[in-house]
Amino acid sequence: MLSRILRLLLLSLSFFVARDAVAQSTGSTSPQRSVSQFRIARLKYVGGGDWYNDPSSEPNLLKFIRSNSNVEVDPQYVWVDLASDDIFNYPFLFITGHGNMDFTEIEAKRLRAYCDAGGFLYIDDDYGLDKPLRREMKKVFPDQEFVELPFSHGIYHCHFEFPHGLPKIHEHDGKAPQGFGLFSGQRLSVFYTYETNPSDGWADPDVHGDPEEKRQEALKIGTNIVIWALTH
Repeated sequence: MLSRILRLLLLSLSFFVARDAVAQSTGSTSPQRSVSQFRIARLKYVGGGDWYNDPSSEPNLLKFIRSNSNVEVDPQYVWVDLASDDIFNYPFLFITGHGNMDFTEIEAKRLRAYCDAGGFLYIDDDYGLDKPLRREMKKVFPDQEFVELPFSHGIYHCHFEFPHGLPKIHEHDGKAPQGFGLFSGQRLSVFYTYETNPSDGWADPDVHGDPEEKRQEALKIGTNIVIWALTH
């Protein structure tokens, strides 16, 4: 129990540190000070889905964030196991994949504790993840359904402007892209992108062959997601 409490305190501290970095990037008059480097942690889950695909995605996004803000980042590929309390060491977790996932009761409770303690979870459907994802996240937030965010939501405007919501990066089923949220109190703690797949656009150019215009859109919306998570 003490270990869990300490990890929750570290998670809260990591958010304060990261928010200070974002404040510097947006021209705050706060005193300049040394900050820890921000990392995104890929979440490993069981069930058969390829949680590990496109490992170049996070490093490329973090490099883009570094070039377009003063946020200090560590552009490395990092993963954590959902079954481990190591998730509490990172303020931002990322889930993607094409296939099935299966959370145990303990894992679901751990992920809910992470979100309620101030953690942020970003989920990107790489195609085929939607059905199992919604089923498993119901274990995490049994009291909620995913809510589509309006185009006016700050996540689409906090750094780069996306007046029409999510950009369409990959066609998938040809549907309009949608961004959904789950909340811890009034705070958006889970953001889920469907029918767009920005994280594929973060990968190295030769992986998916996306046009540079699409890659830039994907990197910009990824930056917005990170900036929003670190400032709210």
